[in-house]
Amino acid sequence: MRKPELAAAIAEQADLTKDQAARVLNAILDEISTALGRKDSVTLVGFGTFVQRHRGARTGKNPQTGEPVTIKASNTVAFKPGKALKDSVN
Repeated sequence: MRKPELAAAIAEQADLTKDQAARVLNAILDEISTALGRKDSVTLVGFGTFVQRHRGARTGKNPQTGEPVTIKASNTVAFKPGKALKDSVN
């Protein structure tokens, strides 16, 4: 499912226009991104938790030459699914 399809599903369930649902979805995603940028976690009870994680510098391998290369430290986003989401998938 892509973002426009998700917005259309939200519009149908919440009795909104597709444009309104798209704006709501964009606002939610913007707020999640902003919170993670501030290093806050975002917990949606029953769905899951988004957290920012730090990945340390490490040594990798260039797949073309096999040479070792240094991969810089970076931040990434992790998602831990909640119980209700896990149960709905299984």
